[in-house]
Amino acid sequence: MSSTGTTDHEATGPRGARHERDAADRLLRAATRSGAHLIAEAASLVQGWAVLADPIAGAVYSTPAAAAADGVHAAAAPREHPHCTQRPAAGAVLVLAAAPTVPPGHACHVATTTAALLEVRGQRAAELRGEQMRLHTTLIRLLLAGHTAAVTETLGGNRLTHVTVYRLSGVDLPTAHEVLWRAVRPSLAPYADAVTLMGRRDGELVVAELHHGGDDGRILRLVSRLSERHHLLAGLAGPLPLAEMPTAHSDAAAAQHSATPDRRVVPADAVGASRLTPLLPTAPYTRWAESVLRPLSPAHQHLLLVWLRTGSKPRAAAALGLSAGTVRTRIRDLSRLLGADLEDATVRAHLLLALRAPAPAPAPGDDSDSDSDSDSDSSNTRSRSGSSPPDPPVPPDPPDPPRLESLPDGLLDTEAVRTWAVGLVGGLEPHLRIALACWLRHHARTAPAAAALHVHRTTLAGWLTQCAEHLARNLADATVRAEIHLALKATRTGPDDPAALPRRGGRTYRRL
Repeated sequence: MSSTGTTDHEATGPRGARHERDAADRLLRAATRSGAHLIAEAASLVQGWAVLADPIAGAVYSTPAAAAADGVHAAAAPREHPHCTQRPAAGAVLVLAAAPTVPPGHACHVATTTAALLEVRGQRAAELRGEQMRLHTTLIRLLLAGHTAAVTETLGGNRLTHVTVYRLSGVDLPTAHEVLWRAVRPSLAPYADAVTLMGRRDGELVVAELHHGGDDGRILRLVSRLSERHHLLAGLAGPLPLAEMPTAHSDAAAAQHSATPDRRVVPADAVGASRLTPLLPTAPYTRWAESVLRPLSPAHQHLLLVWLRTGSKPRAAAALGLSAGTVRTRIRDLSRLLGADLEDATVRAHLLLALRAPAPAPAPGDDSDSDSDSDSDSSNTRSRSGSSPPDPPVPPDPPDPPRLESLPDGLLDTEAVRTWAVGLVGGLEPHLRIALACWLRHHARTAPAAAALHVHRTTLAGWLTQCAEHLARNLADATVRAEIHLALKATRTGPDDPAALPRRGGRTYRRL
């Protein structure tokens, strides 16, 4: 006699066999409808709860919904839940918790049949996945080409107005793509006013979430778990209007170059997030930035910002979807337009500072009415007097336009900026400071910097590691390097010249 009061003969007899066939028929009919219906039917048959738990997505299906957390926890720690019946199913784990009155053999039969049907559904989905993935990639390409109306018409989502873009890279990208696809369960029909597209382009996984103004963070949570599990680096940008999909795409690539194993998902608005800019006096800072950037169009500014954030022209070209030669040509043209040498490290740091300046405050109310009134008054005065107006004063010569090579007085030479700079680079030993400054002047290229310092590349690499540990900064981030360059200039008491590197015979150095 079993603990539930059912004999083994009854469980395996004609009545038990018929009962199991009825259960299998019910599960099969539910499986033809959807995975959610299948899980719901399994929960009904065991008179308890059922959860399909995915290691990335969490609870894929849950009946009832309140059992989702228990199912995920049971899948993660099966030994702590011996009363649950578990089966691997389609890359996930099926967890059943039967009522005490349900025979264990019946619960095992329901779990095995449900897992088998989930596998069949998974294989069928895998057969269609290739075509669906190609369709997703095509829709992403259309969005990047500016065909937003065609895409939204295809998706049938009139409320799809904004997009959030993720770009992921890593060695295990194909597997990560399949895992994320299974976790997201993407559909071209809008779900909760949102559609998720994903496809691989140029060795990256691009995920575009189309929604109405804002997202609920679900895709971000999945991307974060996926990045940790499969050791990926990701950048995200948005939400931006759907028409600005190319901008979001390139901004996400720029953010990806700032990602590290310690921070695998970096938002674009955090790239270049500066501790320096809030310390600058707002009015002169915005006026200078506006004057410097006046010759540039928004497209020019975006290209320069992506280039400065990624740190190299090939990376900027990949982020912008252009060829490296095109990016080099455009940057040369912009160098002539700005009248500055954009290959100079100081000019680059100043340009990034200008591009990150806050928007200028709105001008006071329109003075056109007062101007017209004054003109009317002056004309009346002239008509009454009958005399000709006096000669207009000679306008003064316009001031020289600001240059990127130098900053206006009072911008960086303040006590707040100096305190920030000392806090950042203060305490560096002389040889480390000189080596770091030289490396930054050579745009983070170790070989030419080592040649200028007359040390071996391995020696310089070791010094840079010590600098990164002392500064607690990611020196692989181009925006971080730009701020360190400005901090070194603000705290410089000597030339920071390689000739001043402390030495003691040959290519060694001595500590001071």
